[in-house]
Amino acid sequence: MADEKDTTAVEAPKKSKKMLMIIVAAVLVVLGGGGAGAFFLLRDSTAEAAAPKKGIITAAESTITVNLADAHYLKLGFALQQTEDSGEEAVDLSEAYQLAIDEYTGRTVTELATAEGRAKIKEELLAKLIKAYTEDDVEMVMDIYYTSFVTQ
Repeated sequence: MADEKDTTAVEAPKKSKKMLMIIVAAVLVVLGGGGAGAFFLLRDSTAEAAAPKKGIITAAESTITVNLADAHYLKLGFALQQTEDSGEEAVDLSEAYQLAIDEYTGRTVTELATAEGRAKIKEELLAKLIKAYTEDDVEMVMDIYYTSFVTQ
């Protein structure tokens, strides 16, 4: 009889620990799911608010030829994606031409031969364009598209 009391006494705490662990796990799952849901909902709404909306595209009327290193050349044509906040009027591309010439002059054909190299230089140029075409804290340009890109 003493043996029966000892085994039931030992088994009872195991059941209560299992139940406690199940409850704790369920609470953590519910809290984790709610936290993750709130994170994704808040992140999406702030990303949409921060990202500018696309406006008109202003295409350069002519291509430019830029001197690269080692007597090579780059023939470059581009268009600027304006933001919706910039309005319906096309921006003046004079400064964009100058920034593109400055950015590409003296570069090597090797730098421009890889997709990674072109992407890096494009990011640098885009950052300069956004800065140049920001008036009263309103970004007027959000992207640049190459319509012609030929090296020789």
